[in-house]
Amino acid sequence: MVRTEVVPTIYFDNAATSWPKPPAVADAVSGYLTDAGGNPGRSGHRMSVAAARVVEDAREALAELFNVADPSRLVFTHNATHALNLALYGLLRPGDHVVTTSVEHNSVMRPLRHLETLGVELTVVPCTPEGTLDPDAVERAMRPTTRLLVAAHGSNVIGTVLPIAALAALAQTHHVPFLVDASQTAGAIPIDVQARGVSLLAFTGHKGLLGPPGTGGLYIREDIELAPLIRGGTGSDSAHDVQPEFLPDMHESGTLNVAGIAGLAAGVRFLLDVGVGAVQARERALVARFLDATARIAGLVVYGPRDVSQRCGVVSFNVAGAMSSEVGLILDQSFAVMARTGLHCAPSAHHTLGTFPAGTVRFGFGWFNTEAEVDVAVEALGAIAAWSAKGVAWTA
Repeated sequence: MVRTEVVPTIYFDNAATSWPKPPAVADAVSGYLTDAGGNPGRSGHRMSVAAARVVEDAREALAELFNVADPSRLVFTHNATHALNLALYGLLRPGDHVVTTSVEHNSVMRPLRHLETLGVELTVVPCTPEGTLDPDAVERAMRPTTRLLVAAHGSNVIGTVLPIAALAALAQTHHVPFLVDASQTAGAIPIDVQARGVSLLAFTGHKGLLGPPGTGGLYIREDIELAPLIRGGTGSDSAHDVQPEFLPDMHESGTLNVAGIAGLAAGVRFLLDVGVGAVQARERALVARFLDATARIAGLVVYGPRDVSQRCGVVSFNVAGAMSSEVGLILDQSFAVMARTGLHCAPSAHHTLGTFPAGTVRFGFGWFNTEAEVDVAVEALGAIAAWSAKGVAWTA
């Protein structure tokens, strides 16, 4: 039965960017623009000093969130893609070997494929169709020339969480740095870089960290040295025309997105207050409710493990007989449910699932979603699956 009454908008695209943001995020952005507004490190006047304090407050909040002992080891970037490029191009050289997985986002795969053309050797370890990874397979891929292991913490397509603790231990055994792409998990799953043995952690600010777009960062452990990706003005060591060699300035050339960073700090402080463990528990509950309810819908195929302890807040599915783009359009226009469709910038992951080139429909659950919203979406999917089975035109 098609829902005809007006319903509130349901936003299930948190894997692309989180919405809504905590009110404090917008207040912080506005507060910087209104009350600080200066360029950090470029002057000694009060507004420049106030802007620098905004940046350092955000750095300290992130250090608390990820248990980073020295906040200067956290450098700000435009997004996770920028952070990953900084790590990959800053570390790898021709003749080096790098190991990754078959569920990586293009922000990892495209730089690695380009580095292949420059003489870097690449091994892609296949995951199962559910997105799980056998650490023994990673072990077998290691070589004497292996310079880096890189893996997503959580798949942006399937939602499967990879065993980063086991991978970190394996990397440590082989004396290889371990780069974690935490785009889908930072702020949604507790991450302790010291306890996990992570060498490099790339994160974006606008997803689980609840900050604005255009923010992100990279944690760089003390024993890791990266060549700068960008060189230029840092507001420090201005008497020299060579790049500073100290962090964070070495990797923060040009004016930072201070307004965005102010909002990011507010998002992180919100998470520190509610607890990332609470966020993880809520997202798992929403995923479990979705998996249980959709198991009864004929013609609906949900990908990934049934065990929610192996998942972050992402689920992918298809309706038999319907294109993912078609399902997404119906969800939006007829049921006010917003989702992402297609290949999600991760063709390798879809090859792993067997959903290439058609892609999937993806729900990304977040802190502000509710069980009632999941129930509405499940009802909608039941109606769409029934319609698709009949092979007739959709009528709202």
